[in-house]
Amino acid sequence: MTDAIDINIPIHTEMLHWGRRPTFEMVEEIADGYPSDVSRWLIGAHTGTHVDAPSHFVPGATTVDEIAMDSVVGPVRVLDLRHVAEEITAEDLAAAGAAGAERVLFRTRNSTDALTRNVRSETWVGLGPTGAAWLVEHGVRFAGIDYMTMEAPAHTEAWPTHVALCGAGVVILENADLSAVEPGDYLMVCQPVPFAGREAAPAPTVLLPLVAAVGS
Repeated sequence: MTDAIDINIPIHTEMLHWGRRPTFEMVEEIADGYPSDVSRWLIGAHTGTHVDAPSHFVPGATTVDEIAMDSVVGPVRVLDLRHVAEEITAEDLAAAGAAGAERVLFRTRNSTDALTRNVRSETWVGLGPTGAAWLVEHGVRFAGIDYMTMEAPAHTEAWPTHVALCGAGVVILENADLSAVEPGDYLMVCQPVPFAGREAAPAPTVLLPLVAAVGS
């Protein structure tokens, strides 16, 4: 049986993060005479490999616990966009073979560059407004990228890509490590933590080769 490909990044106190990094404390420790180790973590909903629900930018829209299972589980196409310098356009998506896919993951240079650092880079690769419009027009319902935001660097004030995707009900996955994933079609299992009524949550995600998954 083919092993799943883990595309999650580790959560730790020095990790790459947009805002406040996670912290933790030990509530009980074996070393202090307790029968087990128990830790308590303080993390944001957008920590690590996580999903943005439509309600992140659209009041009253779908929250993370309301996301349909068939939006986050099913065939996904990994697109090779490593040549893109900063902003993924509609033309880039079409050329990379996105047509016909309902779920897409963008493998960019982030996976071996910006995503590997513990501080925010000055530049990274994100999805531009024309790319977001293309996804919406072509019925894509899930899109993921290998950095802590789907937004391209030039648009992190008005957030047009997030607005367009969330407005159309597209689920966004961020901070996916795609460095070991070859472009192509896979079976994706993405399971956001069901924080009731919230706009985002950590979302452990694995990929299986599609042919192997269908035949198993």
